[in-house]
Formats: sequence, C-alpha cells, structure tokens
Amino acid sequence: MLTFKNFNIADWFSFYRIAAAPFLLLILWVGDREIFTWLLLVSYSTDAIDGFLARKLKITSARGSQLDSFGDQITFSVGLIGVLIFEYNFIKEHTFFMILVLVPYVIQMIIAFIKYGKATAFHTYLAKLSAIVQSIFILWLLFFNPISWLFYVMIVLGLLETIEEITLIFMYDNWVAGGKRNLLGN
Repeated sequence: MLTFKNFNIADWFSFYRIAAAPFLLLILWVGDREIFTWLLLVSYSTDAIDGFLARKLKITSARGSQLDSFGDQITFSVGLIGVLIFEYNFIKEHTFFMILVLVPYVIQMIIAFIKYGKATAFHTYLAKLSAIVQSIFILWLLFFNPISWLFYVMIVLGLLETIEEITLIFMYDNWVAGGKRNLLGN
C-alpha cells in the first residue's frame, strides 16, 4: 500500500504542480491575469526545484519521473489555456504553428500509450531545454508582450523534442526511467 510517507520532497513539488492546476484554472475563470501569471511562475519554478532536489539528494525514481512529467504536462497545458484566454489574438495569428507542434505531440503520446501504457518520461537535455524555452515564452508573453523569435525557437525545439521522443520510444522496448535516463540527460 502506498502512503504519504512513501513520497519524498521532490515528489511533493510535483504534487504541488498537479494540485495547483485547478486553482490556476479558477483564477483564469475569474480573469485575473496578474495573479494567474505569478502563480504559473511559481509552478514552473517548482519544476526546476524538484528535479534539482531529486538529483542532489539521489532520490530519483520511476514514480518521481512520472509525477514530474505529469506535473509538467498539466502546468504547460494550464499555461497554454492562459495564453489562449489572455492572448487569444496571438494564438489566432499563430494557429498553424501551434497545430504544427501539437499534432506530432499527440501522435507521440498515442504511440507511447500503445507501446508502454503510459506517457514517456525520458527527460532528455532537449526535453529540458524545450520546457525551459516554453515556460520563458509563456511567462514573458503573459507578463509583457510576445517575442517573435522566442516563439519560433520554442516551436522548433518542441518539434525536435517530439521527434526525439518518438525515436526513443522506438529504441526502448520497455518504459525507461531512472538509470537509463541518465544517458539521455538526467
């Protein structure tokens, strides 16, 4: 039986991101852009903290990797919903590029679920770089104004990272986390 004492500090930071999502959505519904953006920044910051702690304290695990990935996906999705609500015109103008990245990502998720029964959690250097650029772009857009070149860098990195994930799915017969992941960037 899994109890709360079985989770480590890095896991709790991932849990925070997951638990914060409904509150962020509530703030979106209320329409408070400033509070939403600041709390989104906190959520993105916990992503950096949990990974650092897990590596530093040598408490990495397959469960922690999955929690981290799930927290990342939820936080990124909520961030995109925020951009859609607060920067609808930007999304409308760049729909083609958003679909260009979204379709391969959905395909990658389908392949992973068919092969492994769950999402991937490779955490490669490219995945980390892509996530950092995505979060910087989203936060900059919500705090200030869009930076076109950063948007296109985000799109290119997102595509490359999705291609890398698909390649790794075909390379590994079993879901990979922990030690093998170290070869890829952890």
